[in-house]
Amino acid sequence: MGDERVKAEALQILGLFQVLPRLVVFDLDYTLWPFYCECRSKRDSPSLFRHARGIIYALKEKGIDMAIASRSPTPDKAKVFLDKLELQSMFVAQEIFSSWTHKTEHFQKIQRKTGIPYKSMLFFDDEDRNIDPVSNLGVTSVLVENGVNLDMFKLGLSNFATKYAASSRKEDE
Repeated sequence: MGDERVKAEALQILGLFQVLPRLVVFDLDYTLWPFYCECRSKRDSPSLFRHARGIIYALKEKGIDMAIASRSPTPDKAKVFLDKLELQSMFVAQEIFSSWTHKTEHFQKIQRKTGIPYKSMLFFDDEDRNIDPVSNLGVTSVLVENGVNLDMFKLGLSNFATKYAASSRKEDE
């Protein structure tokens, strides 16, 4: 499925939901692309998972901000790869740094930069150990097995809408 078809399908999926996140945050390694940055040379030509570019373009067209939260020990390589993929300008925040902790520090920096509350964020990551700590901040978090794809995208938006509706009901009580 080409980028344009994926984008069209992602836009259709976005249209199914009345409540959308204000910020979608992606991990890089094995979430947007099928490799670890530190295992590749800067001269390599990086590639994305099949649906990633179309999903990113759909979010951009819909006006939903995007950010990166990556625990890469080689942030310079990650940025080179984002440049080569012509995606650098798509993200309002890029927190790419090595860390022994979960990604809560990445999210605190993203939140400070964007001013967007955690409950208005949706996060995709391939590592189970990041999901719970980030979810505990109030972020809707989705574990992806084979990179971000349309099914995971729809699941994430559905989980976000359900969680958002539940938190709104609590505030009304």
